[in-house]
Amino acid sequence: MLTVIMECRDQEPELAQTLAVLVAGAIDGLVSDVVVLDHGSSDGTARLAEAAGCRFYRQWSMAEILNAARGDWILLVEPGARPQNGWIEEICEYVASSRKPAQFSASRLHRRPFLKRIGRRPPLEQGLLMTKGEALAAATAGGDLDHIARGRKAQRLSSELVPSWVARQNRVTA
Repeated sequence: MLTVIMECRDQEPELAQTLAVLVAGAIDGLVSDVVVLDHGSSDGTARLAEAAGCRFYRQWSMAEILNAARGDWILLVEPGARPQNGWIEEICEYVASSRKPAQFSASRLHRRPFLKRIGRRPPLEQGLLMTKGEALAAATAGGDLDHIARGRKAQRLSSELVPSWVARQNRVTA
């Protein structure tokens, strides 16, 4: 039903956090596969992805990745992002009743500092859920996941997402 796609570069700890949350979605039958697109990692990202049963690519064509996706819906997220309680049920309901893209709500407990909220936020900071067909159409223009997500009008889900910058920040302070 849902293919999750992430791009990584030396983000083994962040990837582990996201994969740990996605396990519940796989058990419930929502997440059918996870794809990790690597940009030259030198840490254990590849080992972690393969041990978790992800499809791992060092070189890829976005159109080929999307064509091979098992799900009819695509969820683009950054490594380290963690959907919060209720995300599985909400996405199941959403995909059954809509064909429009959607994003998670921002975590109320993890807000960017004021000055960082003023400019543009990264296109995948709240993830992006879209149909496989829409993702394929966006991928024909080329680019990475940010390119596919940039400028998309998306419905807001009530489920929150802890953004990836929280995991990066915790990694630096640990």
